[in-house]
Amino acid sequence: MITVVIADRMGKGQNVAKGVEAAGGRAVVVPGMGADMRLGDVMQQEKADMGISFCGSGGAGALTASTKYGYPERHGMRSIQEGVTAIEDGKTVLGFGFMDVEELGQKLTEAFEKKQSN
Repeated sequence: MITVVIADRMGKGQNVAKGVEAAGGRAVVVPGMGADMRLGDVMQQEKADMGISFCGSGGAGALTASTKYGYPERHGMRSIQEGVTAIEDGKTVLGFGFMDVEELGQKLTEAFEKKQSN
């Protein structure tokens, strides 16, 4: 089962988590304001396969996780397709602008599973 950590600057991410779970993954939502800055730490604790960060710019949490732990990241994304492409390119930490939508979690989890099985 794929474990996905979701960290939103405003403490959200519950809708993305529903999508991850709908696709058969395990979602871990980091609680509280500024959660995006703790993405890498929680990914390490949970031994996560993938991390999704949300903030206004779509980059802070993803860049921090990459810098601190070396996760391959892509940030500044604004669409589901950009996230799917990033996974296809081997990225495991994804930074988005605010997009707490179920479809995002589902499509990214499905893309990650597909990438892992190839």
